[in-house]
Amino acid sequence: MPQRASPDMKLVILDRNGTINAEGDEYIKSPEEWVPLPGALEAIARLNHAGFHVVVAANLEGLGRGLYDVASLNAIHTRMHKLLATVGGRLDAVFFCPHSPDEACSCRKPQPGLLEQIGERYGVDLAGVPAVGDNADDAQAAAAAGCEPHLVLTGRSAVLRGRPLPPEFPPQTRVHADLAAFVDHLISRGEPLERAPRPVPGA
Repeated sequence: MPQRASPDMKLVILDRNGTINAEGDEYIKSPEEWVPLPGALEAIARLNHAGFHVVVAANLEGLGRGLYDVASLNAIHTRMHKLLATVGGRLDAVFFCPHSPDEACSCRKPQPGLLEQIGERYGVDLAGVPAVGDNADDAQAAAAAGCEPHLVLTGRSAVLRGRPLPPEFPPQTRVHADLAAFVDHLISRGEPLERAPRPVPGA
């Protein structure tokens, strides 16, 4: 269970499949099928070393469809955490939606519910928090939650390399070649976007 943190913590929210690891032919159903994208784990470690807390928000409908069980999912994430630890990085938590699109839940991206759960769990205002993914659903969820949407041209968006973004992407979406390029951008600009000042109690 992730602990609550300071409202001004430096937070980055990442999608999983296509952002951290290769998509695979269909669903990632076993630890052996979970293969990190080149440089992705090292990029997360760089975020950690720069003082960022990193949390994953993922649509994992294969769980709800019965294509794998919770034990398999835990084994997949154990592999992810172990491989990340070998390069000096860590994830604070993994939040996921197990529902299929026809279940009309509020947590499946492009709905913002999963990201809002992260904000509530950590007591963080999501305004300006970078949220990174590899498709329009990720970017739409980020924008709807008040986050800063970032797209990496890996996974499902690899086909967009060298092309303008389709209209379903929020206009403020920032585009990067991969997760390492996103981290280069974030670290080079310094602190995350300034948050709106909080009201002084009793003022």
